[in-house]
Amino acid sequence: MSPRSRENERPWVAIGSDVIRQIRQHARSSIKTEVCGVLVGSENGDGMEVEACISGLNAEQAGAHVTFTQDTWEHIYKVKDQQYPDQRIVGWYHSHPGFGIFLSDHDTFIHKNFFSSPKQVAWVCDPHSDEEGCFGWVSGRIERLTQIRIIDRQGGEGAEVGGRPEPVVEELEDEPVAGQAWGPARRDSEMVSLTQLTVTILSHLSVLVLGLVIGWYIFPRIVMVPVPVDPLTGQPLVLRQMEPDSQGSAVPQGGQGTSSNPPSKPPDPGKGGHAQR
Repeated sequence: MSPRSRENERPWVAIGSDVIRQIRQHARSSIKTEVCGVLVGSENGDGMEVEACISGLNAEQAGAHVTFTQDTWEHIYKVKDQQYPDQRIVGWYHSHPGFGIFLSDHDTFIHKNFFSSPKQVAWVCDPHSDEEGCFGWVSGRIERLTQIRIIDRQGGEGAEVGGRPEPVVEELEDEPVAGQAWGPARRDSEMVSLTQLTVTILSHLSVLVLGLVIGWYIFPRIVMVPVPVDPLTGQPLVLRQMEPDSQGSAVPQGGQGTSSNPPSKPPDPGKGGHAQR
């Protein structure tokens, strides 16, 4: 099969610019997990025209995949019957936050089981890079489509050059508009800086206190003991331990004992005493 004939078999997709804007807003509401929804429109010859979208509420969201639950389908059909009774579901959309534009195995499973009509498509957008792509059925297999048309539903209106005045921005006398725009941001920035400084100081104090407690239990401590000092010489006094003798009197360690009885007086020669020769 020639490339031109294969290109002619690929369906085209026409999608409104307002629908793309709604899909982007939904995708940017969750930049870490995937979101999903369905595309509502009608078939038009060899292609599909997307006229609206319905967000998939209560879907099971995760970082790398999303799943339509029973509550999600109930919400989708309720909104469709109320707002788009004459349209049909022509496909679905989901986001790939930071993953790029492709269909994973889980996405392919969803498309094959819930959007198996030959002209139903899958719209993928990456809110990080604003890249978008559309996948559809080509000869029984899912491929990325090359023919995507964007419709501006407000097209055809007159430009009315000079008919509308330039917008006027009111300025306060005391503070310029620029100050109003950046004032809250500056206050928030100052509050964040003050919070970070407080956390830093408290963390350093906690580390210091913890180090003192650990040092108190690990390292040896010096105990001050009072020592008597001679007031005349300034030298420390050596205290000798007294030991009791056999009679219960205290004897110094030097070996010289003391008696409890006072020493007798020598005889007085003037009172008639005789000295022994």
